[in-house]
Amino acid sequence: MTRQLSYTSFPKRPGTNGLRKKTAVFESKKNYLQNYIQSLLSSIDLRDRQGCTMVVGSDGRYFSRAATEVIVQMTAANGIGRLVIGHNGILSTPAVSCIIRKIKAIGGIILTASHSPGGPGGDFGIKFNVANGGPSPDTVMERIHQVSRTLEEYAICPDLHIDLSRLGRHDFDLENKFKPFRVEIVDSVEIYLNMLRGIFDFGAIKSLLTGPKQLKIRIDAMNGVMGPYVRRILCDELGAPANSAVNCVPLEDFGGQHPNPNPAFAAPLVDSMKGGEFGFGAAFDADGDRYMIIGENGFFVSPSDSLAVMAANLSCIPYFSQRGIRGFARSMPTSTAIDRVAKAMKVALYETPTGWRFFGNLMDSGRCSFCGEESFGTGSDHIRDKDGLWSVLVWLSIMAVRKQGVEEIVRDHWAKMGRNYFCRFDYEGVDGRAAYYLMRDLEAVITDKAFTTQKFSVGNNIYSVEKADNFEYIDPVDGSVSRKQGLRIIFTDSSRIIFRLSGSGAGTGATVRIYAESYERDPERHNRETQVVLGPLIAIALKISNIHERTEHRGPNVIT
Repeated sequence: MTRQLSYTSFPKRPGTNGLRKKTAVFESKKNYLQNYIQSLLSSIDLRDRQGCTMVVGSDGRYFSRAATEVIVQMTAANGIGRLVIGHNGILSTPAVSCIIRKIKAIGGIILTASHSPGGPGGDFGIKFNVANGGPSPDTVMERIHQVSRTLEEYAICPDLHIDLSRLGRHDFDLENKFKPFRVEIVDSVEIYLNMLRGIFDFGAIKSLLTGPKQLKIRIDAMNGVMGPYVRRILCDELGAPANSAVNCVPLEDFGGQHPNPNPAFAAPLVDSMKGGEFGFGAAFDADGDRYMIIGENGFFVSPSDSLAVMAANLSCIPYFSQRGIRGFARSMPTSTAIDRVAKAMKVALYETPTGWRFFGNLMDSGRCSFCGEESFGTGSDHIRDKDGLWSVLVWLSIMAVRKQGVEEIVRDHWAKMGRNYFCRFDYEGVDGRAAYYLMRDLEAVITDKAFTTQKFSVGNNIYSVEKADNFEYIDPVDGSVSRKQGLRIIFTDSSRIIFRLSGSGAGTGATVRIYAESYERDPERHNRETQVVLGPLIAIALKISNIHERTEHRGPNVIT
């Protein structure tokens, strides 16, 4: 059955990782969801779409069940032959990537707004991962957007209903279809767990968590999708006591909390770690692709430090010791700490724009084994998306092999490689025009020839500009060019200031991000406060951008 659309296009192309809006937009704007799903399905060539397999999962947030039913009805009407859906609609983003690759699906629809809040007053989003298991590249997102601009109707089987709680195959005979439409409700964890068994030494991790010198851990699933995974894998499979895991029941509003694994939003975990009872702590975001590591006594591991430490210790993981390491990659704003590891290990390092989709080509072509971003995301070529629980298991594997705690491992790394102090300031809800003109004018300032001879004096610090540009990336695989990916100021001492407009978020207005980084080789200076070290660079950033006056913000909304 086809139905006319009363809402036919989106005001702008979806962001760096799919469509994300306030839940009220999906509920109140007639056919808003149907438009996007039909645009997504119509963007796939009809010959590829007919009879193909697709994966569907969600992080369990409010509106996911209603959206899943619409997706089932519309995929059936659009010729999809088989849907694989997680039990009760639940599948983490890494699990979706894993299943797509395992069963050779054409792609997967993930209902999530990542680390944004849920509930009727929260956010909702739709991501589409393509056949390699990774996020849609720009070409796919643009195709979806162009379809949405001219779409006049959508196809749906409104009488088709599925019980997401019933595991197994469900076949439906549809009019004008030679084969039944099949829906498979699968265990949310099992396929992903089987993959992890082939990557890690589960025996070594289990000994760490259960042996005579048992490591006590505290894992916060933040009432998102990761609860069932944490219970099944860390507790049932690897032997951690059941009370090691908290907030493991997926809730539509995440218990009223912000499912964002950083020290501010995961404060209860940080507080529990400060008591010294636990030797390892971790938290996950709503859909399970981001994570945070906390050591004993509340020692926080920054995402960029985590990326570098993991890279330097990949030989602790059977998957890498057997396959070797072909290269590393990081997003441009991410700290250059991993660059130093790559140089020491004599492996290639790729610097890409922000967005996990840029890593996909590198991994598919065999150039990259391990990658990450400063926004609490790390992963490898085992799938094509970032993977929070995989990252936690990497850390536990390193601890099992090295027989050291989190803080000792990080400090040893600093002593060997030096420390990269790093922070990010987020200015949220900025007027779109103000953000655009801010970035335009700032680019004109830093790309002026005279700017590269500038010196900035702040207190006892003098910073000499070595390079300034708007980052441009040429994909080494297909030669595609991504321009205007963030303003960079690089100083002669390797310090960096970066300005970038964020492409994600569901709220009104734009988000402007400022990143600051400073390298310190001297071990005697590795215990300083990050904000003290980076204060001069932040002062320079605020001065040349005039961001507070131009955005009418007194300061950043979030500092990480």
